[in-house]
Amino acid sequence: MASHQGRTPRTKRTGGDARGEAGAPGADIRGAQGATDPETRARQICLRLLALAPRTRAQLATALRDRGVPDDAAHAVLNRFADVGLIDDAAFARAWVESRHYSRGLAGRALRAELRQRGVDDDQIKDAIEDLGPDAEVATARRLVERKLASTRGLPSDARVRRLAGTLARKGYPAGLAFRVVKEALEAEGAQVEESCFDELDTYTD
Repeated sequence: MASHQGRTPRTKRTGGDARGEAGAPGADIRGAQGATDPETRARQICLRLLALAPRTRAQLATALRDRGVPDDAAHAVLNRFADVGLIDDAAFARAWVESRHYSRGLAGRALRAELRQRGVDDDQIKDAIEDLGPDAEVATARRLVERKLASTRGLPSDARVRRLAGTLARKGYPAGLAFRVVKEALEAEGAQVEESCFDELDTYTD
């Protein structure tokens, strides 16, 4: 009788094993690099990038171009992704505005610049910022000034104005709004604020 001792049992590959390998780190990258069909490569690259974070159409187009995907293949894949909602620049803009405004305190001007850098259309940017509303921008500007106010106590009024206005300037707030919010905050403290303190306010907010 033949002995089966010493033989290594053969392991049956299952669907679960195959999926696990496909999902292993770097597997999708190797697949995208090894694919010969340009549209297949484009699709794999886009899916990998979208799995990491939301992207605009322009960001994905740049990524495909950088990886040598032909323009016609990239255009076809990006159109299909847009048709099924995997690319939605309007939704991206709305989410970006809400997140960056409330987490970082950025005003419309700063948000507009960031979205333009990411290739979002001006009309979509405008709609997203309008959804935020002017009241939210004013309320956030006040919170930013209140947070900074204590650290300026003991300084001359003009120095306090410069620091507080500078805080708003770095977040993209316009001069008129900065003037009003800073003046309100200082006067609420009982500080004597000369109008001359605001003469150079545009320097810090434009």
